[in-house]
Amino acid sequence: MIIGYTTGVYDLFHIGHLNLLKNAKAHCDHLIVGVTSDEAALYKNKKPFIPQDERMAIVSAIKYVDEVVLQEDLDKVKAWDKYHYDVLFVGSDWQGTDKWNRYEAELKEKGAKVIYLPYTKTTSSTILQNTIRNFNEKCEVVCQK
Repeated sequence: MIIGYTTGVYDLFHIGHLNLLKNAKAHCDHLIVGVTSDEAALYKNKKPFIPQDERMAIVSAIKYVDEVVLQEDLDKVKAWDKYHYDVLFVGSDWQGTDKWNRYEAELKEKGAKVIYLPYTKTTSSTILQNTIRNFNEKCEVVCQK
């Protein structure tokens, strides 16, 4: 059995998230998805709109997902120590970065590999969050008049 692992904040769940999970499941028998905790998500200097428990419930309802875990530590090698996955899935936008080159080397020593899946360029949580924030800022100005 091939065990796959992927992670994400999965805030404002969108088609890019679904594409990643669907593509990941096509490469493994059992897909574990780490949903980033509210605290750990602050590494992007953004607080998620959707609380972690609700994000976990949304991700667990996706038919491609076999298991959902809370990701409180962003270190993918520590996650391997805990879940012993065979394949780590991540978006292609990370390929070739120093961080992910290190993960590839460290995981190879443990017998696991990294597979980069196509990044969906048409949308992202950042785009959605910025749109909401901009709307709220404009609404506050209009509502104060």
